Amino acid sequence: MPLTLLLSLIILICAGAWSFSHFYRKHINGDNAPEQKVDVTVLDKQIVDIPNAQPGQEDQEFWIYVQKGKFGPKREFQVGVHYFHALNPGDKGTLTYQGATFHHFAMKRD
Repeated sequence: MPLTLLLSLIILICAGAWSFSHFYRKHINGDNAPEQKVDVTVLDKQIVDIPNAQPGQEDQEFWIYVQKGKFGPKREFQVGVHYFHALNPGDKGTLTYQGATFHHFAMKRD
């Protein structure tokens, strides 16, 4: 195998690994992700009990599930208790988030 082909293959593998890790950190973990606003519909909400919660810590997590448009991607966000109780399935509004972190939901009134 020629040395240039082997070197090209190694460079291509390194570039692919770097671009994957950069994409993963930015879009999945939310590192240095831009704050985004998108119109969504609340699909569902859920309370998840936290086992073995220590005294003084929260014993529940509150999650909402949203969808962009009618056929867009579905996402889930952990929200505070006030947002959880204020939102219901079918509510529409503008969701502000950064990576996987929920920031705000502004409901649209008809």
